[in-house]
Amino acid sequence: MTIATFLFALLGAMALGAPIAFSLLICGVALMFQMDNFDTQILAQNLLEGANNYPLMAVPFFMLTGELMNAGGLSRRIVEVADALVGHVQGGLGYVAIIAAAIVASISGSAVADTAAVAALLIPMMRNAGYGVPRAAGLIASAGCIAPVVPPSIPLVVFGVTTQLSITKLFMAGIVPGLMMAITLALTWRFVAKREPGGGGRKFELSRFLKALRDGVWALVLPFVIIGGMKAGVFTPTEAATVAVFYSLLAGQFIYRELDIRKLPSLMLAALKTSSTIMFLVACAMVSAWLITIADIPAQVVVLLQPFMDNQILLMFVIMVLVVVVGTALDLMPTVLILGPILVPVVKLAGIDPYYFGVLFIMNNAIGLLTPPVGTVLNVVAGVSKESLDSVIKGVWPFLLAETALMFLLVIFPQLVLVPMRWLS
Repeated sequence: MTIATFLFALLGAMALGAPIAFSLLICGVALMFQMDNFDTQILAQNLLEGANNYPLMAVPFFMLTGELMNAGGLSRRIVEVADALVGHVQGGLGYVAIIAAAIVASISGSAVADTAAVAALLIPMMRNAGYGVPRAAGLIASAGCIAPVVPPSIPLVVFGVTTQLSITKLFMAGIVPGLMMAITLALTWRFVAKREPGGGGRKFELSRFLKALRDGVWALVLPFVIIGGMKAGVFTPTEAATVAVFYSLLAGQFIYRELDIRKLPSLMLAALKTSSTIMFLVACAMVSAWLITIADIPAQVVVLLQPFMDNQILLMFVIMVLVVVVGTALDLMPTVLILGPILVPVVKLAGIDPYYFGVLFIMNNAIGLLTPPVGTVLNVVAGVSKESLDSVIKGVWPFLLAETALMFLLVIFPQLVLVPMRWLS
């Protein structure tokens, strides 16, 4: 009955057009009435505690880092280094997109922001070079989904906060799967890009590469500062976010001299608008998460999944299929906030490493950013490329299938994640 109340209130509010955050609040109120312990003071207290969370401070800082990178010329220089390295090969600009997306992802951690930045830089270049724009847009959208998996992933921060898991450990667990995503996309692009243009007769020029590397070294160092600092225990994820902001600000203003300091208020406002939405979602989700624990919904889910509890791989497979289905209808952050607190106790009870599960769960939701009808990243790329959504959907299918196959491969062979995770942690 409790699960039915939870689902009916949540889905009913969403069906009536209520925003996800308010739907989560309505769901919490419904659970309170169902358990006959409605108390506005408890509701307000959990709402405030959800927002008053130190690790969540990383979200606005990493958002601002992305804005500063784009305005200060760091993102463009990352693309230029990748172009000098592989732009001359068959379908070279596709590999440039993958490399650039992976590097940018390891700095700002937002799929939408990273995809928009890479697409704005590379779509015009690929169109002018004669590439098929829908396929190029599909590749860039897929590469943008690396951002939620690798540190400093904003979804991993939110997942760690709502499930009370170490964010640093989640970050370390996401490094190798994120690299695997990039390699998978590169192999898929090699297969599908046989008819795409080469480098326009260009050859690899060491002098050009060294010049681009020298110019872009300040942008390329930042991921190592963030990840290395957390790995060495020099700073926490939240402190890493503030370091990233100051680094991007100083590089854009004093080294590259492209950041107009007069634009800083508008950049901060853009980052705060997105961050406030995420933080309000988390605050509302913490109300539901508390009530999910009080109502013992995870135990009821365990009963439903009892036939699979003795087989970890089969249980993971069932959960991943469930998340794939949910991801076609819900955006990444609501899915994380709704299902995370329910599923983590279940996988812990089954003996599955929660950090391994967390990374695959986030990877699954990141892939959901490519699936219609929601497909947030698809809509971003379609808008930047000025292509219809239908054509971008056709272009993304090979990469969507490749990333989904990789996710289920990691379900079947969990050691591919667990071994490097334990070494890095």
